[in-house]
Amino acid sequence: MVNGTDDLAVRLSEVARALQQQHSAQDTLDEIVRAAVGTIPGAEHAGIIMVLGKREVSTVAMTDELPGKVDQVQYDTGQGPCLAALYLNKTVSVPDLGNESRWPAFAARAAAMDVGSMLSFQLFVENDDLGALNLYAPRPHSFDEDSLHVGLLFASHAAVALAEAQQRESLVQAMHTRDLIGQAKGILMERHKLTADQAFSVLVRVSQQSNTKLRDLAERLALTGELPVAPSGG
Repeated sequence: MVNGTDDLAVRLSEVARALQQQHSAQDTLDEIVRAAVGTIPGAEHAGIIMVLGKREVSTVAMTDELPGKVDQVQYDTGQGPCLAALYLNKTVSVPDLGNESRWPAFAARAAAMDVGSMLSFQLFVENDDLGALNLYAPRPHSFDEDSLHVGLLFASHAAVALAEAQQRESLVQAMHTRDLIGQAKGILMERHKLTADQAFSVLVRVSQQSNTKLRDLAERLALTGELPVAPSGG
């Protein structure tokens, strides 16, 4: 538990530095749930659920097996606080799961897992991509106003850190794709005496004819020297 404004500021600074030091988006997700339990009062378990492009929801990080099991009950029943935080509200509190009437099918099964209270924060909404940080405690009324205050600040830091990690990962992937396409173009230019523009046109045409992503096609050519469709013309 974090006590006092100064202690909270110090702790959130430590969390921000730890998140920035992670090497991948998945590492950042794993650090978020670990740090949440050590920062937000009352939290004994934590997990993150995400949905990309309005597709299937999945649990992408958790401190232990409990969040995944509870989340699965929500996926099975189509109801629960984590889904509500994800799709409807920024913050959802469940003080006493044993007396929860909003999601009866979920609450009955989750309470049997020795979950007494929950607290969920929407992490981000970007286009059709959604994310939520979910906290779990074995006893009812484990989360108070301090939990809510600290949790909101923590979720804001976590969302920024995750966005930065995803941007770094996307940039690295984009640079790798550019290098692969450059290598593939070089092979075609040398082998078929093409210009750079002609070689790129060949890659695009073969990508369309073979229904293969340009990046995958370039990687295959760079690694094996082969194309699924023989190039023709310039």
